[in-house]
Amino acid sequence: MPIDLTRSLPHARIPELPDPYFGKVRDCYDLPPSADWPEGRRILISSDRISAFDRILAAIPWKGQVLTQTARWWFDQTAAICPNHVTAYPDPNVVIGRRLRILPVEVVVRGYLAGTTSTSILPRYKAGEREIYGHRLPEGLRDNEALPQAIITPTSKAFDGGHDEPLTEAEIIARGLLTRAQWQEVSEKALALFDFGQKKAAGRGLILVDTKYEFGLDTAGNILLADEIHTPDSSRYWIAEGYQEALETGARPPSFDKDVIRSWVVARCDPYKDEVPEIPAEMIARTSAVYIDAFETITGQRFVPDMTGETPLARIRANLAPYFA
Repeated sequence: MPIDLTRSLPHARIPELPDPYFGKVRDCYDLPPSADWPEGRRILISSDRISAFDRILAAIPWKGQVLTQTARWWFDQTAAICPNHVTAYPDPNVVIGRRLRILPVEVVVRGYLAGTTSTSILPRYKAGEREIYGHRLPEGLRDNEALPQAIITPTSKAFDGGHDEPLTEAEIIARGLLTRAQWQEVSEKALALFDFGQKKAAGRGLILVDTKYEFGLDTAGNILLADEIHTPDSSRYWIAEGYQEALETGARPPSFDKDVIRSWVVARCDPYKDEVPEIPAEMIARTSAVYIDAFETITGQRFVPDMTGETPLARIRANLAPYFA
């Protein structure tokens, strides 16, 4: 049965919920402390917005549900490796999580020489750098080749909307961003999560290339995994079939990502300077299909869109009514 592409969630603005914070993709609300949750809780609603080039491009039907349910699958799989912030899933697009003190370091784990952004390792390697993020990379690596071992390439977490900056382990400790013990625990947890994720992905015919993790402290000082984990938005996945050929020819490996829509935009304007043309319905549909395919391939489960409620926002409002102030 074709999936209905007329239902989308461009935003989740719910005035009855307290202390809103609206991000690029998620609309969040902070619940006050209670007897059961003295630190308070946060409602994280994944909208269908898709962002690139520091702007919102469109709303992609079912993207929010895909991200939430993909993260839920991974949170359930990895709870024994690292406890996480989740306390409830009242709706397919919604996570209720503990309020944590988010650590000021974003932990990016990379298994391959890949990427295009200023914080990625491939552009820096091609520019001649070999000491990157405190790691010494060998000579002779090809674009998109596997690294000798997975490495952590941390960046500062810009809470004020600024740009993330590359860090090394020594800089993290010297600046007092984390204690040595905290960094050791975060590093061990991140590498264990990534190793688990790579093995699971390999069993599904995928390569988990790199990913980012966000950690926070609860009131007792315990380190918990926050935000999301191993979703198509936070991670780079390549399709294993076709990777070797791409590596040999220097082509870009087949992947699950936002390049379907990014490439369309870049072909028509400079997205950092020009007004972006309206994304056509065909591109919206293709991008939605990529996200749904990613969910089904990663988890091995069939994607079942939640069609209840007059609209997705109406459904979410009804499911979150118990949390209204």
